[in-house]
Formats: sequence, C-alpha cells, structure tokens
Amino acid sequence: MRFVDEVEIVVQSGRGGRGSASFRREKFVPFGGPDGGDGGRGGHVIFMADAGLGSLLDLRGRAQWKAADGTAGDFRQMTGADGDDLVVRVPRGTVIRDVDEDLVICELLADGESRVVVEGGKGGLGNVHFKTSTNRAPRKTTPGGPGETRRLRLELKLVADVGLLGFPNAGKSTLISVISAARPKIADYPFTTLVPNLGVVRAGDDNSYVVADIPGLIEGAAEGKGLGHQFLRHVERTRLLLHLVDASEVREDDDPGATPLGRWRVLRDELRRYSQALADRPELVVLTKIDAVSPEALDALKAEFLAAGVEGVHAISAVSGQGVTSLSAATWERLRELAPPLAVDDPLGV
Repeated sequence: MRFVDEVEIVVQSGRGGRGSASFRREKFVPFGGPDGGDGGRGGHVIFMADAGLGSLLDLRGRAQWKAADGTAGDFRQMTGADGDDLVVRVPRGTVIRDVDEDLVICELLADGESRVVVEGGKGGLGNVHFKTSTNRAPRKTTPGGPGETRRLRLELKLVADVGLLGFPNAGKSTLISVISAARPKIADYPFTTLVPNLGVVRAGDDNSYVVADIPGLIEGAAEGKGLGHQFLRHVERTRLLLHLVDASEVREDDDPGATPLGRWRVLRDELRRYSQALADRPELVVLTKIDAVSPEALDALKAEFLAAGVEGVHAISAVSGQGVTSLSAATWERLRELAPPLAVDDPLGV
C-alpha cells in the first residue's frame, strides 16, 4: 500500500433548508393561521480517527468533500430533515490545519476520537415564527444558512512510544523486524526504507509499546537532503528515541561522520536543527552490528561514548540476537519512568 502522510482537500458543510410558508386548512378551522415548519440544518463535516487506517491515501484521490443539505420545512409545523453529516475517517495522529488561516484546528490521537471541523448551515425559520397581533397571516420565512467551505491540510504524525533514528543502513529495519511483527524491506544499500514502519513490541504478558522506524537521516537532512527529514514528524510524538549507530563502520578520513561517535554527533545536530524539542527528547544510544566488531574495539567505542557524556550505551546484533532482549527490557523500563504520550492540546505535539 502506498504511504501518504500529507494531503490538501476542500470540505464544505451542507446548507440549511428553507423555512415553510403555509397555513392551516382544516375544514372547521377558519382563519387557522400560519403553520409553516423550520428547515433542517445542513450536514456537518466530521473527522474521525480510525486505528484501521495507516496513511492518508484514501483522501489523495478526492479533492472536494461535501456534506448533504438540509431539506425545507413543511406544513403543520413539520421541521425539515437535517442533512446527513459527512464523516471523514483519518489515521490516528492526523493534524488538521486550516490553510487560509494557517491555524491548527485539531489533532486526532485516539481511535474513534472525532471533531466537527465545519458546521452545517442553520435551518431557516417558518412563517409561524413571524405571527404577531397585527400580522395574523405572515408569509415571511428565512432561507437556510449557507454551508461553510474550508481548505484543509492534513498531516499525519504516527502515534508511537519509541522512535528509531540513525544513518542509512544503521540496522533500524532489521531491529524492528526482530522485536516486532513488522516486516519492512531490508537490503544492504542506503535508503532501503522509503516509508515509516510501525511495530508493536511485547514487554511481558500484559505490556507492550509501539516503535516507529523512519528512513535514515544524513547530514544536511534539515535542509532537505535525503529522505528522513520529511518523515521526522513521525517521531515528534514519541516519548523515547533510540539512536542506532553502526559500530562496524569506521573510515580513515576527516569526515565528521567517519566514526560511530562522529555519526552520533552529526545526527544529534540534525535533530537540533529540525526541532529543539525533539533534540531534548530522552534517548538511548544503541551500537549495532557488533557481531562484526571485536570485543576490544567494542569496549573502546563504549568508552568513547561514555567520555562524551553518553550514559547507558547498549550494544546489539539484530542478526544474531545478541543484546536485543536486554535492549527491549531497558526500553520498557525507561518508558515506565517517562511521562505519558502528549495530549491532544499539547503544543509540542503539533
């Protein structure tokens, strides 16, 4: 399935029905007076979060969305029917923004959570409302209120507890495939991961947490280089970041990313340039592919990170499984110490 995490659409609520101008016509009721009913209201445009959806693909092929109009009132003070509401289902984590006003309307995080984004027009008044002592037979009515049109931009930010970050081929996809049921594409060339992946990790019999794997970052991602910059929004709601660093790749050159510690520093700088709030998020540093590193070299790498002020460095080999169980347990314990996920009205979540 194609992954779409941003789309722009135009939505319009329904118009209210017109009020009725009618009079009682019973056989033995002379001068029965007005009995025109009110029009029904127009349909609302409602957005609802659906856990069964994984992207905004269903909205990409339809630019215009319109709710039904209300119907006109009728005799005997019968109110017209309200227009059917239009319910637009979106994935959890969708941010709804008004394009013209550059305003965030809402974000939907929980399954089944809904919000009326555009209200339908009010129904018009029937002539029964305009009867007075001097005007016993009014023919005045009011039309239904017009529907409202809004141009919206929908942005999907995946809802996950843990975000996996790292350079291309750092082992993120392999790790998420080992610790969860997610099956991302895995290959030995850069940018194998083209879209974010979600996986649910079991932590004991009754506990679990959600991990998000995004395409690899490269230096300059904050300026649009590579793929990962456009997907960083998908780890903005995470409570914990796992920074995966390839321990087996050491080059003899002056590139800041020639060493594992240098690559970690480059990635940290890219996070800071993208969002200070994201750079301040709690993290665990994970050295990967340790099956290709000697024990002495691994100890030296850990010492370098500790000397740089990084505490609790983990070392794993997702291929052999070495260290994966202890990393998963440490991740769960760290999550238990942290605050719950961001609330809907938390500005850091937008």
